[in-house]
Amino acid sequence: MMGLLPNVADDLGTSVPTAGYLVSAYAIGVVIGAPLLTTVGSRIPRKRMLLLLMGLFIVGNLASALAPGFGWLLAGRVLAGLPHGAFFGVGAVVAARLVHEGRQARAVATMFLGLTVANIVGVPAATLLGQHLGWRATFLVVTVIGLVALAALARLVPYVPVDAQQSVRREVRALGNRQVLLGLATAVLGFGGVFAVYSYLASMTTEVMGFGESSVTLVLALFGIGMTLGALAAGPLTDRALRPTLYGSLATLALVLVAFRFTVHVQWMALVTVVILGAVGFMTTTPLQMLVMQKAKHAPTLASASNHSAFNLANAGGAWLGGMAIAAGWGWMSPTLVGAVLAVLGLATAVTAGLLDRGGRGGHDLAPEVSRVVASGGAQAEPAATGATERV
Repeated sequence: MMGLLPNVADDLGTSVPTAGYLVSAYAIGVVIGAPLLTTVGSRIPRKRMLLLLMGLFIVGNLASALAPGFGWLLAGRVLAGLPHGAFFGVGAVVAARLVHEGRQARAVATMFLGLTVANIVGVPAATLLGQHLGWRATFLVVTVIGLVALAALARLVPYVPVDAQQSVRREVRALGNRQVLLGLATAVLGFGGVFAVYSYLASMTTEVMGFGESSVTLVLALFGIGMTLGALAAGPLTDRALRPTLYGSLATLALVLVAFRFTVHVQWMALVTVVILGAVGFMTTTPLQMLVMQKAKHAPTLASASNHSAFNLANAGGAWLGGMAIAAGWGWMSPTLVGAVLAVLGLATAVTAGLLDRGGRGGHDLAPEVSRVVASGGAQAEPAATGATERV
């Protein structure tokens, strides 16, 4: 939606900050849909659940394409967002079950590469379509892509049964774990820093960097390349040292957001900063995803889906706060400071969670045991004894 905001604002007679609520609308759909649909579908086989969720995504995008006004478009964005968190939550658990122990983070990071490729190809292509054929054409194309994805899921994803011991009560109990809740809070704050800026990157490109409208697709593609680099690095780093990877990515994110205010006035430096911003921003996703799955232990699906609710609450909150800063007259680059503050708050939350985790277990960690649980989809009923040195 980010690259389409100026086009939607012009067509529907509203401002760019107001059009930014369309980003928030999708995110709100994710926040609501992730726990709701995951709970409703807790007993549905994983492959069938993925197919149903993709079908709902297709319907939401078709409704967006046919929306007669801004209010209907908001509703279409909420509908399209409803299955997002549940889809990636279930998908992360499925991906972790398909690989050997010690490679779960890499498997989840590989699945997330789909998001990064979408930002290299999809977001710029959507922007280009919106500029030349209108924003409605973009949603029609996304609907067709959704149909292709549905066919791919039906053909390529193996059957994954539901754990016989899985239940709504068990999933909700796991979601209440203190470390899971702190992980979700870290995602809301830390990733909110990314979207405070990314939501208005198209306008920053033309209003501050000095590029023409035709260059917006290039800038968005560079952000997507950065995301891909971040995802590729995050997998092996998270498998080796989860919390240090999380701390480092959040700290670097805050620094890069502050630096962007200064580099934005030199075009080549601005482009390099956009790549780095995409990399460090997306590098937070894999460790946060693995953290909540590990800490949820025997019932990771709802926690995994709720993590995407947290990411999209960050999406909504970041876009809203960034838009408020712009609307207040603080300038197009004011979201960078908003984002830096959010990243620092996320880092503080992550460090607090790490200290509590270390203190609560006397320096020992259950990561090997939880990895086995994640790999088996939560099928183990009793924790395995472990004396491993803390890696998380």
